[in-house]
Amino acid sequence: MSHISLPAGAFSGESRTALAREARRERTLFLGLALPALLIVGLCALLPVLWIVRQSFLSIGGDVTFANYERLFGSSLTLATFETTLLLSAATLALCMLLGLPLALVLAAASPRTANRLLILVMLPLWTSILVRTYGWLVILGRDGLANDVLVGSGLVDAPLALVYNFTGTLVGMVHFMLPLFVLPVYAAFRDIDRNAIRASASLGASFWRTLRSVVLPLASGGIASGSMIVFVYTLGFFITPAILGGGRVTPIAIRIERNLSTFQDWGAASALGVLLLLLVAIVATALSGVRRLLRRQPAGA
Repeated sequence: MSHISLPAGAFSGESRTALAREARRERTLFLGLALPALLIVGLCALLPVLWIVRQSFLSIGGDVTFANYERLFGSSLTLATFETTLLLSAATLALCMLLGLPLALVLAAASPRTANRLLILVMLPLWTSILVRTYGWLVILGRDGLANDVLVGSGLVDAPLALVYNFTGTLVGMVHFMLPLFVLPVYAAFRDIDRNAIRASASLGASFWRTLRSVVLPLASGGIASGSMIVFVYTLGFFITPAILGGGRVTPIAIRIERNLSTFQDWGAASALGVLLLLLVAIVATALSGVRRLLRRQPAGA
């Protein structure tokens, strides 16, 4: 058997130093090429945030004040607004997980050709304007809409149900929008699972549900956590769907910010709410990122 001989100084300290120097040079070059784009993106993201923070400390007359935050923290309406926002996001995430996990599992188990066709159906809602989709649900769920016509005509209910202009209608519209965004990363995680691990679990006598619980879901936990973070964080700032399907009865933070601007022209109060929303998003994103890292470190079946 022939052996491959390496130069005597292949792994010497001098060679490692040269390789490290070359790697630093490449990183510097790539950073220099990306720096203009990073500056543009950074300024476009940072300057509006700084402007909102500044406005939150100004009164209507332009004086520096803490009154905007004092009114927010001293009002029970603020707590109710945050409760509505978090409840909507949590309920949307729960339904997306309930519907999306089986759907992603079916997509991952299907043949590539069938999976691609099903993915087109999953992606269809994203190809339509959110405004059009929301008004579509208004037509379907309305008092004289298709859903109530079916329910009343079949005798399941005696009178049309209130399916819109409330929490239920808002939740339906938000789940419809967010479900594809949850399914995509979960489907990718399921597809990346080594089929040999599933076969090994089955050969050792594990049932389908035991394999799903102990092998499949732990191995796909990173994708599930990513999809959950996308859904929960994204829905914290929803505006169009609650505004139309909520009918003024569902008021998350985004709706209250809009009312402060359109009705009272109070940029200070609206900016203070915006700062609180940014802090809420940052806290939730950080917490979910920590959970995702813990899930990735935990071994499958632990």
